Amino acid sequence: MQINLTGHHVDITEPLKGYVDTKFDRLARHFDDVINVHVILSVEKLRQKAEATIHINGANVFADAVHEDMYAAIDGLIDKLDRQVIKYKEKRKSHRGNGQKAVAETQAEQEAALAADTLAQEPVFDEALSGKPLAQEPNRS
Repeated sequence: MQINLTGHHVDITEPLKGYVDTKFDRLARHFDDVINVHVILSVEKLRQKAEATIHINGANVFADAVHEDMYAAIDGLIDKLDRQVIKYKEKRKSHRGNGQKAVAETQAEQEAALAADTLAQEPVFDEALSGKPLAQEPNRS
């Protein structure tokens, strides 16, 4: 994964570059097909902005985050990108074959758990309930 880091109105220091590199390693854990990452760090008055475009096989993923602290903006950016990459990965995943078996197994497990719960419960009898009416109505003849 190649990371291009650009700064607009901000100097890119080694600690900042190292922080971005370590945070983007988190994305590489989830998805190995990341080709290129372009990160832009900018300062606009009191707002620190971090934005990134990830080039993945078949798509581009973009996210940005704004915060008063640059490190917090980078953390927010990584969280957004992480969610988007996981969503993209799920879309690309084939849901045929094994997925059907897994759904059937989970339904069978749920039915077995429900059956075990109903067998474990004892019937509840309430002596306060009887077949008599609560109040008798006067006969109107």
